[in-house]
Amino acid sequence: MQARFGTGKMLIPRPLDVDELIRRVPKARLVTVLQLREELARRSKADVTCPLTTGIFVRIAAEAAEEEHRAGRKTITPYWRVVTHEGRLNPKFPGGVQAQGKKLIAEGHKLEKTSSGKPPVVKDFAMALAKLGPR
Repeated sequence: MQARFGTGKMLIPRPLDVDELIRRVPKARLVTVLQLREELARRSKADVTCPLTTGIFVRIAAEAAEEEHRAGRKTITPYWRVVTHEGRLNPKFPGGVQAQGKKLIAEGHKLEKTSSGKPPVVKDFAMALAKLGPR
């Protein structure tokens, strides 16, 4: 990790902190995993947040949200609003990119398919990014 991120303080986030940030993303807005990592680091006065554990905890939040939905909860963590730094959908989310895309389209986003076989991209995703500043 030092070779990639240099020396300094690296935060290993708590799953509930990742979930709490995702819950703050309003309808029709998006957030990147990089934004989540930067905000978590800022809050903890760290130089960087571990990308591996952050990614794992985003997926755990998604799986937990779907379990809550199946149990009848109306308000769940809006994990489908999390995209890559390129605006791509996450094939590891419950239901894959098809399910995430359907939820994003329902919130007014448009998707662009790629010919490279990579997951679709949210069109003009940067315009829809949420601000995660101080609580």
